[in-house]
Amino acid sequence: MIALLIRDLRLAMRAGGGFGLGLAFFLIVTVLVPFGVGPEGTLLARVAPGVLWLGALLACLLSLDRIFALDHEDGSLDLLATAPVPLEGVVAVKACAHWLTTGLPLTLAAPALGLLLNLPGPGYGWLTLSLAAGTPALSVIGAFGAALTVGLKRGGLLLSLLVLPLYVPTLIFGAEVARRGAEGLATATPFLLLAGISAGTLALLPFAAAAAIRINLR
Repeated sequence: MIALLIRDLRLAMRAGGGFGLGLAFFLIVTVLVPFGVGPEGTLLARVAPGVLWLGALLACLLSLDRIFALDHEDGSLDLLATAPVPLEGVVAVKACAHWLTTGLPLTLAAPALGLLLNLPGPGYGWLTLSLAAGTPALSVIGAFGAALTVGLKRGGLLLSLLVLPLYVPTLIFGAEVARRGAEGLATATPFLLLAGISAGTLALLPFAAAAAIRINLR
């Protein structure tokens, strides 16, 4: 499992679809928002939590199709499916690799980008905590979507259409945590719901993704 994780991390770096592309997209979204809504500090502070969460979510989409596509193209996925290692574990490792190369860098970069949107001081910590709790769900849900579309030609658009509706609860509660934290309100309820979504996806979706891969490889 550790060897597979290291392999996926190296592939993400070499293929150009890892943290660099996601961070660049996240930066572009953050820079363009003030041009669209105006430079007023109060307005930017109001929309900053939602914009930062939406930017992180869309940045995660950029590399989802690479989770299984490269392995399917070179035949490695067939070998992994017949290996003594459980396929559910393989899915979990690949989702973890995606989070380490996409979700974690976005989480660490979000506070710095929050400065561009005039995010209130109390919101920085809660923004980071909400992304740390919510981005694992984005990676696992993305791995499930990638498993459903593996082997399909030009499946990137279909993957986005499948995954985006599943991302909505994570986006709602994640942005709510950041918003309430920035305004000094209670954050316990949305944060627990966000953590529950991540825990639920981590517990259930690797099995669903593994079943989808087995069906697609038949």
